[in-house]
Amino acid sequence: MAICVFGIHGWVVPIVLAAIVLAIAARVGIVRALVPFLLVTIPLVVSILIVNTLAFPGAHDVIVPLGPFLPTWSGLVAGIQATLRIVVFAMSVGLFALTTTADQLLSDLERRGVGRRPVFVIGAAIGMVPRMIERAREITDAQRARGLDTQGRIWRRVRGLVPLSGPLVLGALTEVEERTMALEARAFTAPGKRTVLRVLPDSTVQRALRWLVVIGTIVLLVASLAGTLAWLP
Repeated sequence: MAICVFGIHGWVVPIVLAAIVLAIAARVGIVRALVPFLLVTIPLVVSILIVNTLAFPGAHDVIVPLGPFLPTWSGLVAGIQATLRIVVFAMSVGLFALTTTADQLLSDLERRGVGRRPVFVIGAAIGMVPRMIERAREITDAQRARGLDTQGRIWRRVRGLVPLSGPLVLGALTEVEERTMALEARAFTAPGKRTVLRVLPDSTVQRALRWLVVIGTIVLLVASLAGTLAWLP
């Protein structure tokens, strides 16, 4: 979805992909859970709209002069298209994150022949943000229990970042060392292929759909580069 939404220009593909994501999310009951993923895009979306509307190169169809700024219709349309792509991308990432757990993903990647080092890197990247958030919450609670004021006005919260950052970084480094020792104790670098104990169900329909998505994505990209999809709005 990310490749299609950024690789193919126009309105049709992002709208169709957004409809597909919403249909799948409605089918599994996670439509409301997608809202936080959309809220994260708000700062980026606002900046894209402002920059494109006010400073779109080569545009002369001014909407209305705003002092030294000249917002244009061409820039506004380009900003809306870029915004739609960002929103669809966020929705697709949210759909994947909410329907595929990290342990299932890593287990299946290893079963399909991906090396243990890439699997470990992927798992560490996926789990890094939740662990950092949880560790920051624990450090903040401990500091509050010892009398540090980290609530209230904005300057108090900023002041609380200094005593938070030190334990957070040192804790992360300590965890890396502990994880390295644990991996070595479990023969992480030992040669040979490990036995996968957890095999996820993979029906013929699922495999056919995956191949259909891959082939369809390649066909759409080639057609877009060749100008065959120029008739799409």
